[in-house]
Amino acid sequence: MANILIVDDERSICELLDITFRKEGHRVEVATNGELARRRLQSKIFDIVVSDIRMPDTSGVELLAYTRELAPSTTFLLITGVPTVETAIAAVNAGADRYVIKDHDLVDQLRSAVRQVEETRRLKSEAGYLRRELRRLTGQDNMIGNGPKMRAVFDLILTVAPQSSRVLITGESGTGKELVARAIHDNSARSQLPFITVNCGAFPETLLESELFGYMKGAFTGANENRQGLFQAASGGTLFLDEIGNMSPTMQVKLYRVLQEGKIRPLGSNEEFDVDVRVIAATNRDLEKAIAGGDFREDLYYRLSVIPIHLPPLRERREDIPLLARSFLDRFRAAMEKSVEGIEPPAMAQLEAYDWPGNVRELENTIERSVALETGRLISLSVLPEKIRYGAAPSAAAASQAAGQDKSGPPVLPDGGLDLEKLIQDTERAYILAALENSRGVGTHAAELLKMTYRSFRHYAKKYNIT
Repeated sequence: MANILIVDDERSICELLDITFRKEGHRVEVATNGELARRRLQSKIFDIVVSDIRMPDTSGVELLAYTRELAPSTTFLLITGVPTVETAIAAVNAGADRYVIKDHDLVDQLRSAVRQVEETRRLKSEAGYLRRELRRLTGQDNMIGNGPKMRAVFDLILTVAPQSSRVLITGESGTGKELVARAIHDNSARSQLPFITVNCGAFPETLLESELFGYMKGAFTGANENRQGLFQAASGGTLFLDEIGNMSPTMQVKLYRVLQEGKIRPLGSNEEFDVDVRVIAATNRDLEKAIAGGDFREDLYYRLSVIPIHLPPLRERREDIPLLARSFLDRFRAAMEKSVEGIEPPAMAQLEAYDWPGNVRELENTIERSVALETGRLISLSVLPEKIRYGAAPSAAAASQAAGQDKSGPPVLPDGGLDLEKLIQDTERAYILAALENSRGVGTHAAELLKMTYRSFRHYAKKYNIT
């Protein structure tokens, strides 16, 4: 349902439209003059504004321009009791979404217009749903498994999806926590409404607050318009809070209050409004240890973990490695237009024996690189990384040579750890650029320098947006 603002100096019109739209389940506020309407717009984000064109203290066109400045995504419907060609042209030029004449048909026309706005929002959400389904049906989904541990996870997903309970997904990095959250959403009654993801560890505290709750114009430097937060954007759907364990103590307090009361307050606003969102959270941290250490609120933990789902690391479900590897092989073979058809038994044996600290994400990256480097019909041991090929970390000399380093000795891991996946991607991109520079931009020569086919080189160049 929509948040609607009615603006008209005729109280009878305001009352009529207020009753009409409330009966249809919408949240409605009214303003009988331009000044009051501006105050409403400053304090709250509306989906639809219905405004008279002629009012004593302002015009609907002026209010439209003000609304567009504050909240560009708001739908604006202009109504008038004195229709002229000039007012119609002014309405269109100002960017009104609909121009409606006040006559006996006013209520029906506005009701129809609002329903069309709602239908457009629904179709946009449905388009997102269909895109997700297309990804799933074409194999763009890493949540594959036939072992007992993953079957238990799949059964739990199907059990909890129809409910509205909050879910906390735990597991190591790369195990597919977002895929589980998407599966829960796609199998729920909210499936045709938004699924929105936010990485809580990727934003500083103040920016995360504005991302989640939105803000009003002037709330801080650079806030030049009203902006919906992700809680509002996900209205009726699902909000996935990834890396919830990295949220600051202050934000934990604010999130707990939202979960407890079901209301949010945008930055710079004095008003609160209800939100209808299913929250699914995920973390690779042990939150119970974080609670014991004073880094995570116990009350928030219990609000989030109504239904806990734990994803096992890949080393604990080795029986799924062949299925995953085959799925990745099919995808990258098609993307790179390669003739690689399978994996040699010795290579598969090493894939199954490796412990996969990066889990499914590391396996995906390994298969992608192997398909790119393989020149034969089957992925062989020779194209697997040395640490997988020999079941141990590569020698210091080999590591130094591969990285172009002069020094020997094992790599030094930073105290705070590192993002291995990002390091690998940065390294791949750097070598692609270096090969292009050495070959003076000739892609075929660059591919030769990297000992891969041109099709594989082209795949990596596209992946890293290198032209």
